[in-house]
This record gives sequence, C-alpha cells and structure tokens, in this order.
Amino acid sequence: MFGNRKFVFDVYRDKTVLVTGHTGFKGSWLCLWLERLGANVVGYALNPSTRPNHFDLLKLGMVSIIGDIRDREKLTRVFETHLPEIVFHLAAQPLVRYGYANPVDTLEINIMGTVNVLELSRKIKSVGAIVNVTSDKCYENKEWLGSYRETDPVGGYDPYSASKGCAEIVTAAYRRSFFNPGGFGANHNTLVASARAGNVIGGGDWSEDRLIPDIVRAAIGSGKVSIRNPKSVRPWQHVLEPLAGYLMLGERLIQGKVEFADAWNFGPGEESHAKVEDIVNGAKKRWDRVEFEINSDNTLHEAGILKLDCSKALVSLGWKHIWGLDQALDATMNWYRQYYANGATRSREDLDTYTSLMEDKT
Repeated sequence: MFGNRKFVFDVYRDKTVLVTGHTGFKGSWLCLWLERLGANVVGYALNPSTRPNHFDLLKLGMVSIIGDIRDREKLTRVFETHLPEIVFHLAAQPLVRYGYANPVDTLEINIMGTVNVLELSRKIKSVGAIVNVTSDKCYENKEWLGSYRETDPVGGYDPYSASKGCAEIVTAAYRRSFFNPGGFGANHNTLVASARAGNVIGGGDWSEDRLIPDIVRAAIGSGKVSIRNPKSVRPWQHVLEPLAGYLMLGERLIQGKVEFADAWNFGPGEESHAKVEDIVNGAKKRWDRVEFEINSDNTLHEAGILKLDCSKALVSLGWKHIWGLDQALDATMNWYRQYYANGATRSREDLDTYTSLMEDKT
C-alpha cells in the first residue's frame, strides 16, 4: 500500500544511495527524504547554481561530492569508493531555453551523462537498482489534447527535449542489452527504470527561467514577472509527488521485481493541468506582492500543451496523488513567504505533512 511505512520507509534504511544532481532543486528534496529514511546518501553534482539554494539551506549530513557528470574518471572513483546499491540519476541541464542557447552542453550532459551512469553501474557490481529521471518533454509532442503514455514515441523539437528523448533511448538500450529483466539473477543483478515527470513546484527553487522562482524574484524585488506563454497548459505538481513515485519505483527494483524495470510517468491529476496564467494568478492570491505582465516577444518554440497519462503508475505501482494544485501552491508560496519573512526553511515540515497524508490515504 502507498502509505505503509514499511513500503516507503524501511527499504532504504542503511542502503548506500547515490543521487546525481543532488545540489539541484529536485535532487536536494530527494536527499532530504532519503536521509529521513535512514539511507547512507552520497551525492555527485556541480556546485549549486544559485545563492541562496535549497541544498545549502538544508544542511544535510550526507556525503557531497562536487563534479561534472561528464567527468567519467571522477565519477568512476565515486562508484568505486562508495559502492552504491541504488542510483537515482538526476544530474542534467534542465532548461528548455538554456538548451537553445547552449545545445552542445545540453546534449553532452543529458545524453553522455546518462551513458556514464549506466556504464559505471554495469561495471560496479554493487548497484542493484537504477532510476533514471528524465522529463515529460522526452515525448514527440504532437500538441494534442490527449495524454502521453509510456509506449508513445520519444523525440523532441528543441535541443533540451531531444536530449531527454535520447536519454530515454539510451536507458532502454542499456536495459535490453546489459540489464535485461529476463536475465536478472542469472546474467546480472541490476534493474533499470526511467521516470518522466511534469513541471514541479515547491519551496527552495531559485533556478533561472522557471515560473515560480521568477515570480518570487519579482515579488521580493517589487517588480513584475514577465510571462511568456500565459495560455500554455502544463502538468503542475509539488516536488514531493514525483519523488514519492521515484522512491516507490526504487523500492520495487531493489527487491528484484523485474516487471518494474520499465518507463514510468509521474504527473498530476487532470485537475492540476493548468495554464501558466492560472499558476501566476494562484501565486498572487497567496502572496499579494506578486505582480506580472505578459511578454509577447517570445520567438523560441516551447510546447503549448503537454499532459501525461499516469494510469500505469496509479494501477501497477500503487502511486497516488496526495496534494492537488491548490495544496501544492499553498505549500510552495508559504515556504517562500516564511523564508523571506524570518529566514525559515520549511522543507522538513512540508515533508512531515506530506508523509502523514500518505499514511492516511492507505
């Protein structure tokens, strides 16, 4: 069951878990949760890209190693020294518009970074489970009203989206060639899955060119946030929602359940697919300092509509939505209001609230 403590908590206790991209927004939240679960967490990533940043504010007791995911020699030493049992691969260049400006870096980081992690996991026999986190933008987006399933073709209009589609292809190739579920226990002892999530929000994100951080920067600077694509529809969810799915997926893999070595969508319910302008208005409702303006000067192509079909995770994995869009916005904007009012970092409180609700929804 989703809320069973044994299912969600005990499997990670005393396991050595490597999180690449641990200094990023989603990675730092994952490390916080893993540390709470009693895991021995090792992180490998670049230095945090902003000041302030969520990772530094958390002051976690984990092992933090600074390095580039493209540096195979250094990453090899990390694998050989710490012998991870579970790998969550989140290190990536995560922004569409940065990908337009820096396509080579984006493709190298997101494709070859994935290759490096999978190749080292193949060579270092301690690894029993790998969860490669990609993106909902890995799909060949037809801009239709329907939702994408895991069996739909991957692709990508822009360099970032293409890099995530390629990362999925690489993951599938390694799974079939070296980590084939049919040979598990005989030819190898590693299971590999990929996870595709929609837009995430939550406290502690100050990344450039993301909606909530842009809103917050404008609010504290008494300016207006510039909105590029107000009518674009996105799947919005609190960061803890997909992280719960990743943890559940890793749990199944480390238990040797071969049917979970596959691709998985983790997105919100239909009610949490909302236009960009709805998110901005929701943020303003919760923090009256938020002001915005529409910027029609947007020459770069970005998806107008993108929805995920998550029925596979809901039915087969037992994952559930805990916070709807209203609760996600409540938690997110309250986190920032408290931080700028008194320096409070509410991440642990938010995690406690969320996991308590998980237990209630068994």
